Amino acid sequence: MQPYQDQAQSFKVLMHPTRLAILDILREGEQCVCHMEAYLGLRQAYISQHLMVLRDAGWVTDRREGWNIFYRVSKPEIYQVMDAMNAFSVVVGGAQAGDIRPNAKPPANQRTCPCPKCNPGAESTRYETPDLSLNKVETAA
Repeated sequence: MQPYQDQAQSFKVLMHPTRLAILDILREGEQCVCHMEAYLGLRQAYISQHLMVLRDAGWVTDRREGWNIFYRVSKPEIYQVMDAMNAFSVVVGGAQAGDIRPNAKPPANQRTCPCPKCNPGAESTRYETPDLSLNKVETAA
């Protein structure tokens, strides 16, 4: 039964629309979290939770570049499964071809991604953590 349990676990990873959307965004190549925020209109923390599930499954990897974290798919075979399910969903759900897989660019009414990859020459919008070492509290002896 172990092979079936492993397969079931893989399907559990795919059983959330946000994770499917993230994988679709990554279909276009490496993307930063802020790009996913702009596209999905969801909070960074929520997206990060789903990225953690995908990373734990071994399907995505990340790299840091300054304040930005970029994600990419490490097992592109997952797209064969997603495409098969997309074709199946079109038949079963009555959707039209193309209705399932969205474009990986933010809709015009959503904010754009501020990262240097999406906006070459742009400064990162992340803020540094202030150095609190100057605010030491002196204790009485």
